[in-house]
Amino acid sequence: MPLGLLRRRFRNAPGGAAGSTFPVPDGAGVVLREVLDPVNQPMGAADVTVTELRSHRVAARGTTDPYGFFTAVLPPGTYSMLVMAEGLEPHRETVEVLPDAGVSRERVWLQSARALELPAPGTWLFDPPHTAIRFIAKHVGMAHVHGRFERFEGGLAIAQDMTQSRVHVRIDASSITTGNNTRDAHLRSGDFLDVERFPYIDFVSTRFAYRGGSKWTLQGSLTMHGVSRSVSLDTTYLGTVNGGYGEELRCAALAKSELHREDYTLNWRSMLARGIAVVGPTIQLELDVQAMYRTHDTPIPPE
Repeated sequence: MPLGLLRRRFRNAPGGAAGSTFPVPDGAGVVLREVLDPVNQPMGAADVTVTELRSHRVAARGTTDPYGFFTAVLPPGTYSMLVMAEGLEPHRETVEVLPDAGVSRERVWLQSARALELPAPGTWLFDPPHTAIRFIAKHVGMAHVHGRFERFEGGLAIAQDMTQSRVHVRIDASSITTGNNTRDAHLRSGDFLDVERFPYIDFVSTRFAYRGGSKWTLQGSLTMHGVSRSVSLDTTYLGTVNGGYGEELRCAALAKSELHREDYTLNWRSMLARGIAVVGPTIQLELDVQAMYRTHDTPIPPE
């Protein structure tokens, strides 16, 4: 349906009811955000990510249309919504989606990005309940596979000179989850991650490179399946806040990279030759991180 017609239907619907706008499955809810820039103009092409708080699974992702609108039809639950645009302050909110509640329409104003205060020197440890390590891979001949790792640890050692800071992440390879038990067992097997021989996936940074604004490139080495390769993470720093239980000091960042499975001797070609439906050769990796400040003396696990 053309966007203009959809918008007219929404505006003319009594009470903005979802059923009067477009078909919505029974029991689902609709989240609608109108994103505006600092001068009250529609913010097109803003990146929006909606994540289930309980599972950290990405439920919806996209960009606002030229009129600044983003719409998602979601199952009932509690979600985190992140709205980002270059040069503007990121907006994050918690969204409660209720069944058959109609359209939840709100406006979001993105403000000009202020100079974000960098994390204080010292050790910052990942907060697992508020951190997610996710991946997206193309299923051969089919749709995308979304997955995550449920068990991991790590943190940041922030130096006075930010470019000299360090990050270490250790992931329990057996904690891979895609929502399909048969596929997960196959990914843990010797055909892929071979978790009995290689129980951990490790990332160790070598350098922070500043790219302007809130953008950084985090360079380092990723070890998986017994092979180490250099990788770069495109990182957006989201700032430092006091919050959470005990009012801990927290910092947050979103980092993305693309991995090639052949680099880690995960032989997808042989899987195809054997007629096994597998995920494709490239994997989009995403780390949505919150870390809590500890002390200068706290080591980054694992030692």
